[in-house]
Amino acid sequence: MNLEDYKKEFSEDDAVGWLEIDKEFDRLYPDQEPKHFAPPLPYMLGGDSPLDGVSYYESEKQEDHYHFITYGFSELYYNEEKVNGEFSKWGFELTFRLKPYEADNGNPSWAVALLQNIAKYVFSSGKWFEEFHYMPANGPIRLGTDTEITALVFINDPEIAKKQTPHGEVSFLQIVGITTAEYDQIKNNETTVEELINKLKEDNPLLITNLNRK
Repeated sequence: MNLEDYKKEFSEDDAVGWLEIDKEFDRLYPDQEPKHFAPPLPYMLGGDSPLDGVSYYESEKQEDHYHFITYGFSELYYNEEKVNGEFSKWGFELTFRLKPYEADNGNPSWAVALLQNIAKYVFSSGKWFEEFHYMPANGPIRLGTDTEITALVFINDPEIAKKQTPHGEVSFLQIVGITTAEYDQIKNNETTVEELINKLKEDNPLLITNLNRK
């Protein structure tokens, strides 16, 4: 899309990149209104949460789970200087599929904090993620929980392909919780992230994170 077409199609009031994300989730979850979490003070106004928002949808595919999506790793708003870039800002948004956890009582707000913490790392370090990257969570991914899920790997979301937006390419990277033992196997070169993912997909094709998994 060139600048002339951009100015014809959009106005300064349009959240151009945000709408591109919503198109994908409207396709997956037609007629569903997601739960949305927005920080009380926007990052650009001095807030400490880099993402402008995190939403989650309730999915019944494979098994009941929450499907999260971030807003803020890509260019969200009207910006003529960002038109037709190679990548939209960091070039990705994060997704996360979570099996409901009993202690959450239907309110998995800790997952929003997890996604914001990953964003703090990206925005402060200038380092981004790609498929098959991995990272430790330095403890349980849900703080104060007796879970073996203590690290994350990144894969392309099984249901959402990377797309070209008016601001450039955006990939939808899904974070997947893995156990301490699995992380150690990767770290010690006993397996690769791709090999681990293929193994997990045998029983869990959508790679839903289950905090009770051993």
